Amino acid sequence: MNIVVIWGLIICAAGTASRSLCKPLVVRGYDPKKVEHLSSLDGAKERLQLFPANLLEEGSFDQVVDGCECVFHTASPFFHAVQDPQAELIDPAVKGTLNVLNSCAKVPTIKRVVLTSSMAAVAYNGKPRTPEVVVDESWFSNPDLCRESQMWYVLSKTLAEDAAWKFVKEKGIEMVTINPAMVIGPLLQPTLNTSAAAVGKLFGAETYSNASFGWVHVKDVAMAHILAFEVPSANGRYCLVESVAHFSDIVKMLKELYPNATLPDKCADDKPLVPTYQVSKEKTTSLGIDYIPLKVCFKETVESLKEKGFVSF
Repeated sequence: MNIVVIWGLIICAAGTASRSLCKPLVVRGYDPKKVEHLSSLDGAKERLQLFPANLLEEGSFDQVVDGCECVFHTASPFFHAVQDPQAELIDPAVKGTLNVLNSCAKVPTIKRVVLTSSMAAVAYNGKPRTPEVVVDESWFSNPDLCRESQMWYVLSKTLAEDAAWKFVKEKGIEMVTINPAMVIGPLLQPTLNTSAAAVGKLFGAETYSNASFGWVHVKDVAMAHILAFEVPSANGRYCLVESVAHFSDIVKMLKELYPNATLPDKCADDKPLVPTYQVSKEKTTSLGIDYIPLKVCFKETVESLKEKGFVSF
């Protein structure tokens, strides 16, 4: 069985679906330093193959997806310091997704596409998000609200998922989307990603952000993608959130875990704390996800940040 994982600007052509998205790949056409963490995975020498590709290049994925049964499209930029939102976030998300799906539409052997979307495409629609509110898969973010608020990453994920659903409906492609919140846990790559950085910057800081986010372990996210392919009845969208927590609660948790660390004692502003809310787990638990507890998520994230030298205390 052949599957393809599209991750950043690298395509990983994979064999039998195992318990990781990128274990199966002979390595060619790549910067060894950037993908060393992939080529060093167990079994990579026998089952891993890396291909260069460009999300914005039409037809770039044709050869790689040919003959595959499943395509996991996980590639989309996520960062906040944006100079040109259209070029840096929106085009890679929307055009990249459509280019991948267009390649998939040419391959009759593909049984299902699993798209990594985000809670960003779910939760920002202007409805109140308070402790009694339960967000579920029926929610869709409002693009106009995203533009007005200049939430460019949220807009990119919202537009990309919307474009994907329209495309697969027109072409008759079976697709499932995984919509995770902030993804944390041990870092596989040597670089610091946006979600882990949000945790790391708390150490040594004087204040914490007045914000509440959903959080989920990276292993649960990987497993959800695999189950979205392996479970025949998987369908539609899956919101993937272990818990929603305010940064004040996260700091409290980290102080319990690391009493000798320097962590902030106050919020960055004097406004009322942004409330938390609930996210339905009904669909994801029926898929087979048994969530890793939030405290474990943060402990494993911090231990990884320490190991890789991003934080020290």
